[in-house]
Amino acid sequence: MYRKGMQTRRSVLGDEYVDNAEANKTDFDSDFQEYITNSAWGAVWSRPGLTKRERSLIVIALMTALGQEEELALHLRATQNTGATKEDVKEVLLQTAVYAGVPATNTAFKIAKKIYAEFESK
Repeated sequence: MYRKGMQTRRSVLGDEYVDNAEANKTDFDSDFQEYITNSAWGAVWSRPGLTKRERSLIVIALMTALGQEEELALHLRATQNTGATKEDVKEVLLQTAVYAGVPATNTAFKIAKKIYAEFESK
């Protein structure tokens, strides 16, 4: 499961991000890193029921609703690997505003605008 999870994690988040996370792993958080690689990336993200694009958009909505700005930014950047488009993200954020609230979504739009500006400047 770990190998499958690591493969999926790399395909979504990119080698640079995963290599950095692995390099910064310590004895304190290594069990947690193994858990998320097995559970989130191996057991869930690797399932065939949804595409990476669909899973990506769900995570963006959830991170917006939960106010998890760092994870939101990570998954917005990952859209370059998942096939979720800027237009897809805009629609998900509009939908999220209705069900999770305007303040959380306002912050998400600010984060997304900054990340898409980074994409465009490359």
